[in-house]
Amino acid sequence: MNTLLETRSGRVAGLLLGMLVLTVCFICSIAFGVANISPQTIIQSFTTYDASSQQHLIIQTARLPRALIAATVGASLAVAGALMQGITRNPLASPSIFGINAGAAFFIVISSAFFGVSGLSAFASLAFVGAAFTATLVYVLGSIGNDGLTPLKITLAGSALTAFFSSLSLGVLLTGGQTFDQVLYWFVGSVAGRDMSIYEAAAPFMLFALIGAFFLARHMNVLALGDDIAVGLGQKTIYIKLIAGILIVLLAGGSVSMAGPIAFIGIIIPHLVRYMVGIDYRWLIPYCAIYGGILLLAADIGSRYIAFPKEVPVGVMTAILGIPFFVYIARQGGRS
Repeated sequence: MNTLLETRSGRVAGLLLGMLVLTVCFICSIAFGVANISPQTIIQSFTTYDASSQQHLIIQTARLPRALIAATVGASLAVAGALMQGITRNPLASPSIFGINAGAAFFIVISSAFFGVSGLSAFASLAFVGAAFTATLVYVLGSIGNDGLTPLKITLAGSALTAFFSSLSLGVLLTGGQTFDQVLYWFVGSVAGRDMSIYEAAAPFMLFALIGAFFLARHMNVLALGDDIAVGLGQKTIYIKLIAGILIVLLAGGSVSMAGPIAFIGIIIPHLVRYMVGIDYRWLIPYCAIYGGILLLAADIGSRYIAFPKEVPVGVMTAILGIPFFVYIARQGGRS
C-alpha cells in the first residue's frame, strides 16, 4: 500500500507536526470566539489568575474546558473508529454508524424523560451503559446465522439500531417539552457550555482507553491478517476483540457523555491517516489520536464563525464534513 509518509523519519516528523498543529488549535480555541482574548491574557489567567477579571473567568470556566473536551473527544472518536474498523474489517465502521452514539444518547433521553435525571454530569454513567448495551446488541445481531459475524451484517445491524434509537429518542423529546429543552442542544453534539466537572468525570476512563489502544496496536496488526492466520500465530483473537470492544465502549461512551453524539470523526480520520502512514496500528493509533483532536478543535473554532455572532453546534460541522466523505468511501467500495 502506497502511503504519503514511507519512512520512519517521515512518520515521526508527521507526528511532531501534528502535535504542533494540535497545540496551535488548542490555543486558538481558547483565544477566539465572540470575545477574542490576547495570548498575554491567556498566560496571565494561568500564572496570576484574577477572579474579578471577566476574561480570566471566560478562559478558566468556559474556553479551557471546551478546548480540553474537544481535543479529548476528537482523539477518542478517531481511535474508536480505527479499532472498530480493525476488529470488524469494515472500512465504514465507526461509533456513529454502528449505533453506539445513538444508543448512548437514547439511554440519556429515556433517563431524563422518565426518571427525572438532569444535568450534564449525571449523563456520563448513562452514556457508558448505553454505549456498552448497544455495542453488545450490534455484535449479537451481526453474528446471527451460520456464517457468523460479517462486515455486511454488522453494518446493517448498526445502521438499523442507529435509526431505531434515534427515532425513539426524537419521539420522546418531542412529547416532553422540558426534556426537549434540557437535551436538545446536547443531542445534536456540542462542546459548548461544558465545565471541568464534565471533563473530570469521563476523561480518566477515556485516557485509560487511549493508552490501552496504544498497547493493543501490535495485536491489532496480527488480527488484521485474518482470524485464521492470527490463531495460527498463537493469538487468542476472542480476547483481543473483547479488549478492543471494551476500549471502544470507554472511548465512545465517554465522548457521548461529554459532547453528545458527534458523528463521522471515526470515519474521516482513520482513512486519512491510513493514506499518510499505512495500516500499521503502531502508527495508526497515535496519528488518529492527534489528528482526531485537531479535526474537532478546528471544527469547533469554525462553528463559532459560520453564523457569527451565534454559534453552530460542532456536531453540525462534522456532519457537513463527514457526509461527502462517507459517500466517497462507500462509492470506492470501502477503499480509501
